[in-house]
Amino acid sequence: MIFTIAILKEVKVMNNTDKKPAGFLMDRLTNTFSFFKSMTPKSEKDGMNNDVKVLHPFSVILNKEISDHVRSWRFVLLVLIIALTCFASLFTALSNIGKAVKPGDPEGAFFFLKLFTLTDGTLPPFMVFISFLGPLLGISLGFDAVNSEQNNRTLSRILAQPIYRDYVLNAKFLAALIVISVMFFALVFLVMGIGLIAIGIPPTVEEFFRILCFIILSILYVAFWLNLSVLFSVRFRQPATSALSGIAVWLFFTIFYGMIVNLAIKPYTPSAMSTDRYIYVFESFRLGLLRVMPNQLFTEATTTLLMPAVRSLGPLTMEQVYGTIPGPLPLSQSLLMVWPQVTGLIAATVLCFALSYVSFMRREIRSR
Repeated sequence: MIFTIAILKEVKVMNNTDKKPAGFLMDRLTNTFSFFKSMTPKSEKDGMNNDVKVLHPFSVILNKEISDHVRSWRFVLLVLIIALTCFASLFTALSNIGKAVKPGDPEGAFFFLKLFTLTDGTLPPFMVFISFLGPLLGISLGFDAVNSEQNNRTLSRILAQPIYRDYVLNAKFLAALIVISVMFFALVFLVMGIGLIAIGIPPTVEEFFRILCFIILSILYVAFWLNLSVLFSVRFRQPATSALSGIAVWLFFTIFYGMIVNLAIKPYTPSAMSTDRYIYVFESFRLGLLRVMPNQLFTEATTTLLMPAVRSLGPLTMEQVYGTIPGPLPLSQSLLMVWPQVTGLIAATVLCFALSYVSFMRREIRSR
């Protein structure tokens, strides 16, 4: 409305002025536009009359969290441990890669992928180390995300500023996810570079996309444990309690859950006289119970992506096996096979984030 009145005034001045040049109205309109543009709070001016761009509050919190993660000794030590173990598995794979080439091997065309799957029994392969050490990385980056801020009485000061409350939680999760993503991409591409120099054979296009899918899946797997640790950080006031809770869940799924499942279904184990139908139902039920574990979903998905000869992730009947020709699957078929596992990881990650988000939004953050 104010802008329209200003234009009408300029037109009136133009009508009442007969001796002004033809560009008078355009000059006045340009001045009007400049006036309203100068009133928009897009930038501030410092003492030297230089424009200073105002950052969004979410960007400020995100940059601060990324800086804290990168500069922390905790993150540096974990990166060193993961890098050393992965390079040790790479050395084992390179030492035995000559023996891995066999005539008639259906995976012979995917020679470069053996850098991530080959082992001689002394050390686990690369993907197993990621499955074992990835949860520790996610737990370490999120167990004190919220409760440390509240214990230091900085959370109430941050939220006293004109910013939304969910900016804090979203920035903490996104910052840790960015750091994890950059670390995994750098580590895997470094392994690929060393393997390329050592064996002298570049990866094919399909091998490259399989490795890229493996990186994305590893990030998603660690993101689940990151969200779980953030949830414990919101629920528990002490960082030690949230860290122990995250480690307890990780140990339960890694060690004890499989034992409990085996003990529970041991009375129903098929005997030598059992029918094929009973054995098929039993194995399907056992795998269904084991797939509650996030590491089981990650192992099945990475095995299928890095070993194209894997054609099934469950038991098969004789009718399904009869007439099949052994051979590697294309990438599209491998992705269709692992889509249920990927969906399960995504659902678990979203569930943990939703619980932590609701708990944080309803939590009292004022210092006691």
